[in-house]
Amino acid sequence: MRSTASSSTRRAGPVRQARTLRHLVAGEWRTGQGGDLVDLNPAHPGETVAVGRMATDHDLDQAVAAARDAFPRWAATPPPARGRILDRAAEVIDAHAEQWGEELAWEEGKTRAEGIGEVRRAAEIFRYYAGEGSRPVGEVFASPRPGEQIHVIHRPVGVVAVVTPFNFPIAIPAWKIAPALAHGNTVVWKPASLVPLLAMRLAEALVEAGLPDGVLSLLIGSGSLGGRLVEHPGVDAVTFTGSTSVGRGLIAACGRLARPVQTEMGGKNAAVVLADADLELAVREVLAGAFRSTGQKCTATSRLIVQEPVADEFLDRLTKRAAALRVGDPLDETTDMGPVVSVQARDDIQRAVDAAAARPGVDFLTGGRHYDDDRMTGAFVQPTVVELAGDDPLWREELFGPVLAVRRTPDVRAALALADDTDFGLSAALFTDDLRAVTAATDQMDVGVLHINSETAGADPHVPFGGVKHSAYGPKEQGRAAREFFTRTKTVYLRSSGGPTP
Repeated sequence: MRSTASSSTRRAGPVRQARTLRHLVAGEWRTGQGGDLVDLNPAHPGETVAVGRMATDHDLDQAVAAARDAFPRWAATPPPARGRILDRAAEVIDAHAEQWGEELAWEEGKTRAEGIGEVRRAAEIFRYYAGEGSRPVGEVFASPRPGEQIHVIHRPVGVVAVVTPFNFPIAIPAWKIAPALAHGNTVVWKPASLVPLLAMRLAEALVEAGLPDGVLSLLIGSGSLGGRLVEHPGVDAVTFTGSTSVGRGLIAACGRLARPVQTEMGGKNAAVVLADADLELAVREVLAGAFRSTGQKCTATSRLIVQEPVADEFLDRLTKRAAALRVGDPLDETTDMGPVVSVQARDDIQRAVDAAAARPGVDFLTGGRHYDDDRMTGAFVQPTVVELAGDDPLWREELFGPVLAVRRTPDVRAALALADDTDFGLSAALFTDDLRAVTAATDQMDVGVLHINSETAGADPHVPFGGVKHSAYGPKEQGRAAREFFTRTKTVYLRSSGGPTP
């Protein structure tokens, strides 16, 4: 059976005036001299969100040179003083949450409410790292020799290249840039070219907060510009979030250069619903995990495993809710789910769905079709739930959209094994009140983040975030774990020149 999600296509207000894009290089806002850059509204691709010119290699060289020049002064700035700048940046971001959240929805496609929430999350992240200056900067160890102490201190790594994706255009940059700056590094940042406006807004917040010239540069350009940034001889470390294929290429490049690299890549995250689960809770959380942010999250729920005794009831409830989601303009307050980020992304997802429809053992419970109303020109994809009789590319390959693949399983052991049968290992969710099942999942599931009775998505700034297997490489992000990447340790053996005190 296929069904069509409810329509919500009413435009929210008049067409907005396109913004002008700028780069931040060595403390100077500039328009750029590269090729044309046109930022389009994915809900209405004929509408321009922002226009500008791409950064050039000359801009890149100047940005890296400025970061190298600013690094000694910024590293020598006391951590509490660095923290005060980050705290002021958080205030600026919070003050603009409504405006920037609406621009985020206009540019990227998530709903206005989600956009505002993301902007506020970026402020929360900056506020957390503003407190880094009041946390320990090292440790003291006992020495086996009298009159001596062993100090382990953390020092910044230098110039950090930050490369970020489109799907969280202000939150993901925040959770890389805030700890990098808090720990005394300087940053050259290349955001996804699909979301340049929110990148510019974050840089504006830091400039307004008083960040010294050269400590952060923003370069908007193509993926090839990001590649040249990663391999630039003036860069000391690289942090990246994006696709697995691009991430593995960056890992290889940094390996050749002996350059520290941190990557967060793809996910094919499973939610497991056992027979004793609270079905209403599970339906609500799986629905949010699969379709919030239009499924464009590395932590989105893209696989669902349901134990046989409750499968029929659970899937009936889930598919009815998915089919009832209002899909349309993200700036319309009644919209539940907006478009994916671009028409190209829509077409890539739809091709994979159409190919699956032609294979045996694939049953579409809801969605899966092209829109044939006024949404057909936008980047809209139907909320899709598809049940699989066995293994299938929909079970293995990350689509990065609102497509949920479902399989049934007879028991707990089989359910956990099926959830873990993937090359990815970012996030998973288990719905049960069985302590034995929770313990088994905690011990056996090879993921970086495990949710019990909540959706697969979600990350708090004070705890480590990241995956295993093909989902990540290098130290974890967020919380105190971020210090492991953005600093180097120095072990100091401290003893008076006069020897031990008598």
